[in-house]
Amino acid sequence: MDQQDIRHDFGLRPIINVSGTMTSLGASIVVPEAVSAVAAVLPQFVEIDDVQKKASQVIARLCGTEAGFVTASCSAGITLAVAGAMTGSNLAAIERLPDTTGLKDEVLILSGHMVSYGAPVEQGIRLSGAKVVPVGQATSARAYQLDGAITEKTAAAVYVVSHHTVQYGLIPLDEFVAVCHARGVPVIVDAASEYDLKGFLATGADIALYSSHKFLGGPTGGIVAGKTELVRATYLQNSGIGRGMKIGKEGMIGTIAALEAWEKRDHAGIRERETGYLKLWHETLNGRPGVTALIEPDPTNNPLDRLKVFVSPQEAHITAWDLADALASGPSPIIVRDHEVEHGFFYMDPCNLHPGQETIVARRLVEELEKARQSNEVIATSLERRRNRRAEAQMRWPN
Repeated sequence: MDQQDIRHDFGLRPIINVSGTMTSLGASIVVPEAVSAVAAVLPQFVEIDDVQKKASQVIARLCGTEAGFVTASCSAGITLAVAGAMTGSNLAAIERLPDTTGLKDEVLILSGHMVSYGAPVEQGIRLSGAKVVPVGQATSARAYQLDGAITEKTAAAVYVVSHHTVQYGLIPLDEFVAVCHARGVPVIVDAASEYDLKGFLATGADIALYSSHKFLGGPTGGIVAGKTELVRATYLQNSGIGRGMKIGKEGMIGTIAALEAWEKRDHAGIRERETGYLKLWHETLNGRPGVTALIEPDPTNNPLDRLKVFVSPQEAHITAWDLADALASGPSPIIVRDHEVEHGFFYMDPCNLHPGQETIVARRLVEELEKARQSNEVIATSLERRRNRRAEAQMRWPN
């Protein structure tokens, strides 16, 4: 391990992330421009509102919209945007939240969008004091159901763009916006991990929310972008429930730097490099007993692919989840994307690798698969036990 790696100093595992831009793993590699900007501003004093005005200009330019600001996270952005839709710029109402007496306080969300990103999306809505109104069923939602859910108490509608949501049978964003706008309801899009900074607003969303610390490669933060009136009402929540969601000068400046770097990034070159990693892993796994690897595009149309690795236990002598756990152990732990592993596969995401790590991943795949093949019995531990492991670990924290 590199002795300059700060993880060594803190006794932390030197993981290699092939899971993606996951908050639980530290999200992403922060781009050098943001690292430099954060380091430069930390010793200095600034007027926060002025920094946010600068952020608004940069966000508006990159998102093709009117205004924006930086908050603690995309999750915070959901709560604040919903609050802004309820209170507008009424400072007294802002100070009363989460008491919504006298306000429109119902927020619509498709049932198939009520997922968890580490916490339930609907909890982020409820934190503002709003009442969540699910629309349709988990795998089926139609325009008439959305229209029928709108009442005189409807303050806003939230639309989630994520690989976690149901990817079929639901209302597309353009139709969702059309139905809501016909009834005077603003639409807030949670696009935390999306490349497309302009498309959701161009489709008609009133606010789009992004994570600073995912594909943008900034420090931890959330970006609120959209129409000035609603963005202002959202920003004013910093004098109310948003106080606990504040972001520091370093997060704002780092996000600005990451956004400006995004404009200049060699996206094609990065895609070419990532494609090379995927080809290496695909070739490494090709022909191995019980393993089938396929390169798949991102389900929400981000310009990237991942490797989907199917494991047949009887032939490979190991289950997909046990292989994932084996990769995550040892001196070079590799964390794969395993949220659907009970179906016999996991994903490998190439977007968060340092140069040379792709070959370590390929070597570890071979090592663990060959070790499993040498086993006289299929390595198949309890999936139920594995599923409950994280919750049990949380209950033991910090031990």
